[in-house]
This record gives sequence, structure tokens and C-alpha cells, in this order.
Amino acid sequence: MEKLDSYKVDLKSMSEGTVSYSWHVDDDFFSAVQGPEIQQGQLDVALRVKRTAEAYTLVFQLEGTVKVLCDRCLDYMDCPISAEHVLRAKLGSEYADDGDLIVVPEEDGVLDVAWNIYEFAALEIPLRHVHPEGECSQQMTSALDSLTATEEEETEKPIDPRWGALAQLKTKS
Repeated sequence: MEKLDSYKVDLKSMSEGTVSYSWHVDDDFFSAVQGPEIQQGQLDVALRVKRTAEAYTLVFQLEGTVKVLCDRCLDYMDCPISAEHVLRAKLGSEYADDGDLIVVPEEDGVLDVAWNIYEFAALEIPLRHVHPEGECSQQMTSALDSLTATEEEETEKPIDPRWGALAQLKTKS
């Protein structure tokens, strides 16, 4: 996890005001995080941390692309990411993550944002991701076409006579 040490934000030592961080995350970051959705990508991440008397507001801005598998041909494709996410944090007695509010132990005072960056990028991936028409792998497309049943093939099969009688009942009513 040494690769992810630079993604730690020391909240405890921050004075009131705003502090900015920026990172460029790449394939090494995604392999270190070991998340299931994204293994490759290039993202620029900007983080603004604003401290008030009671809490911290973290604003993440992500820009770039990640590589995901095409649902149709299973080749990698670029998925553009452009997002802004807000997260709140405060210091407390023990760690807790309630979705939009993270409680960081006061004795430690350090928040590791690597997983948050990964999650925010993964949230931007659409449910269905396919290449634009004509850009899928030709080899996979032809294999899929050869396995797809056509209407001609379905109608050529002989019908079992027992089912044929039932089909006539269906057409009469």
C-alpha cells in the first residue's frame, strides 16, 4: 500500500480555510487499489478541503478516461470521466463511514482518500458500455453473428405433431 500513501490527507493539522491537492492517477493506482470495476485509466484528480469549526468539506473533481470492457465484444474501450463529488468528514472517537459523512479517529486525524477516488470514478461508469457502432472487435462480432439464430432457422424445424394440434387451437381462437 506504499503506492497509496500520497493520497492521505492530514485533517488534524489543517488550519481553518481551504487546502488544495492534485494527483494524476494511472494504471499503477488502479492496480494498487485492487477494485473490481476499473483496472486501467488516466485521471486528473483535484481535491479541495475546506475546514470549518465543526467539519471538513472535501470536493473531488475527476477528469480523464478509464478503460472498461465493452459489453458486446469484450475488448477494452475508453470511458470518459468528468465528475465532481462532495464528501464531508469530521474528527471523532472512532472511524465511521455513513456514506456522505466520514468520522476520522481524532488520535490519527488522517483520511486516506484513495478508495474514495476509485469509488467516485467507478460511479461514473454507465451501466451499459459498448463501443460506438462499427468499432467493436470484428472477430468477436462475426463469432456472435454466427451463433445468432435467424427466423429462417427457427421456422425450418419440424413441429412435433402433438404440438401442431395445439397450434391449430390457438389460431382458431
